[in-house]
Amino acid sequence: MRFLAIDLGTKRIGLAIGDDESRIASPLKVIETHSPDAEIDPIAKLIKSEGIDYIVIGLPINMDGTLGPAAKQVIQWSKKLAAETGSDPIFVDERLSSFAAEGQLNERRRAGEKLTRGKKKQQLDALAAAGFLQEYLEGKLAAIAIGATV
Repeated sequence: MRFLAIDLGTKRIGLAIGDDESRIASPLKVIETHSPDAEIDPIAKLIKSEGIDYIVIGLPINMDGTLGPAAKQVIQWSKKLAAETGSDPIFVDERLSSFAAEGQLNERRRAGEKLTRGKKKQQLDALAAAGFLQEYLEGKLAAIAIGATV
């Protein structure tokens, strides 16, 4: 089965792809946006063209485990994507995914790869999505159940 991970932001949306057979997640791309809602249709088309079975969405949970405004916005956006695709999203905790992705980029820079600030920003969100998808595929991250009241 094929998975698409989404790291939703207000300026950039990171996408990663993986499958349960190889259990390897790879960054796919970063979409620059001014309106995440405008990206629902293109992402829905990508889901169809790539034969995606499951959508894994990073939920920016507060460090105390509560759902703040950013997490609630992700949930609302995900409901719109689900209506468009017919697939209910799987939510996972993404609290430290950007921090881990930043570490990966720093390692690559230390290894000699030239990363401009712009290139780093472009890769960061896709790497974050790949990171939490990889942990999900390995069974290190469990799906988060979201109540109907959100």
